[in-house]
Amino acid sequence: MRISRPRLPRDVRGRRRLVRGVVAGCVLALLPSTWLYVSTADRLRTAADVPHTEVAVVFGAGLWDGEPSPYLAHRLDAAAGLYRAGRIKAVLVTGDNSRTDYDEPSAMRAYLSRLGVPDGRIVSDYAGFDTWDSCVRARRIFGVHRAVLISQGFHIRRAVALCEAAGVTSYGLGVEARHDATWYYGGTRELFAAGKAALDATLHPDPHFLGPREQGVQRALATPSAP
Repeated sequence: MRISRPRLPRDVRGRRRLVRGVVAGCVLALLPSTWLYVSTADRLRTAADVPHTEVAVVFGAGLWDGEPSPYLAHRLDAAAGLYRAGRIKAVLVTGDNSRTDYDEPSAMRAYLSRLGVPDGRIVSDYAGFDTWDSCVRARRIFGVHRAVLISQGFHIRRAVALCEAAGVTSYGLGVEARHDATWYYGGTRELFAAGKAALDATLHPDPHFLGPREQGVQRALATPSAP
C-alpha cells in the first residue's frame, strides 16, 4: 500500500502562503503564554518582599508514599517561612482528595504542623483538582479576597493569572527548584496549560466541585496567636 505524502506548494506564492500560515499558527500558540507573562509582570515577589497578607495559598504538587513530594515540600517550607516571619496569618492548602487513598491536603497540613505552623492556622481544601478550581474555591467557598500564592516558578504565573481572574488579588512567590526532569516537564507542560488557563479566565467555568461556603479561613484568622 502506497502512502501519499503531503506535497509542498511548487510556486513561490503558494510557499509564501504556507510560511505565513505556519508563522500565524506559532503566534497564536504563543499568545496564551505571552498573556501570562504580561498580566503577572508586577505580581511576582521574593520571600523577602512578599507583602503582609492574611492568607497564603499553597497548591498541591503530588505525594510520594503519602508524604509531600520534594516539589510540594519546597512550597510548604516557603509557607512556613512566611508564617514564622509574620508575613501571613493562615495557610490554605489546596489539593486532590478525589479518592480515599490519596489525600494531598491532609499530608500538607501534617507537614506544616511539623514545621511549627499551628493546626488552627491551616485550612484544607480537598477539592483543588486543578489550578482554576483552587482559585475559584479560594474566593467563592473560603472567602479569600487577597492572598500570597506559593508554587514553583514554572507554575506561579499561571496561578496568579487565574486567581486574579477568579477575583483574588494575588501575589506570587515562586520557590526555587532543582532543574531536574520534573522541572523540565513542568515547564513544557505550562506551554500547553497556558491555553486552558486563557479559556478558564475568559469563560469562568464552575469548578469540578463547588459545595457550600466554609468558614475555615475566617476561623483560622480569628485563632489567637501562640504566646
